[in-house]
Amino acid sequence: MSENTQVTFPAATGVGSMPGGDAREAAKTVTGSLEDFPYLAELPARGPGADMIGRTAGMLVELYARVEPSGWRLSDRPGRDTRRAHAWLRQDLDALEEFTQGYEGDVKVQAVGPWTLAAALELRNGEAVLSDPGACRDLTASLAEGLRLHVADVRRRIPGARVVLQLDEPSLTAVLRGQIRTASGYRTHRAVDRQVVESGLREVLGASGPGPTVVHSCAPDVPFALLRRAGTDAVSFDFDLLTERDDDAIGEAVEGGTRLFAGVVPGTDAALSDPAGSVMGVRTLWRRLGLRPGLLAEAVTVTPTCGLAGASPAYARQALAHCVRAARSLADNPE
Repeated sequence: MSENTQVTFPAATGVGSMPGGDAREAAKTVTGSLEDFPYLAELPARGPGADMIGRTAGMLVELYARVEPSGWRLSDRPGRDTRRAHAWLRQDLDALEEFTQGYEGDVKVQAVGPWTLAAALELRNGEAVLSDPGACRDLTASLAEGLRLHVADVRRRIPGARVVLQLDEPSLTAVLRGQIRTASGYRTHRAVDRQVVESGLREVLGASGPGPTVVHSCAPDVPFALLRRAGTDAVSFDFDLLTERDDDAIGEAVEGGTRLFAGVVPGTDAALSDPAGSVMGVRTLWRRLGLRPGLLAEAVTVTPTCGLAGASPAYARQALAHCVRAARSLADNPE
């Protein structure tokens, strides 16, 4: 979607992963808890191919990967690991389709972004794809095409949905700073030029077609300005990791129409405060930035701090419902 278009989103959603291995149960929980903004759940507890890297590797077009002791490595042809990733994804899509019959509204799908994927996937020599600029370009193009096909499939399955594409980029800041370690562990890969990073993100974000986009990172120092230039409609982050150094970038993002997906509800089992208490920090930030309180509901979507894979099933349900109540608190009492 155009970076100049201000996009509206529902008030609450999840990040991506859920606990356990039952696709139908996960889809039932997500659609039941988030009636206005469900998402395609990821269930990494099932093993290789259901993890975020393996799942996204399975979406690549004309590139394949297999599991090695060190992680996921590019291979010459699709093998057992690729087939397993495809099977898990089909199972998850079937479950989501079952529980969204007749649904009209936003549905979010997630995939690993090009730079975190390049930092995690290995070339045949064992070094990260990140070490080879040509391989990075090939990976980015393959990912963009794979996500175009994935988004189109979701649109066919849920005709009333506006599909929102989320790219997960937890390693993005480390890529920009040259902090990704080589295979030996003794050195780091050189930092990737910011314009190259921005261009790669823009290419993959374009896979959403007419749909909105989100970039998620639960790491510190999210590069808000770079993500906005790359064309994302929203930035998703762990609110607890913000510092006052981020104030200017966040203020500029809000004033420029970028939506904030604020992770304020713990992603693992914890005692939850009242909904208003969960978003107290967001209100405080708003006052510090001098932003209009009435803008809060228009600018902020409430989420957990990160995925819920490490939570108990009961807590995962509770956390998603808590996000909805916390978002309602922001809308009802913005000050």
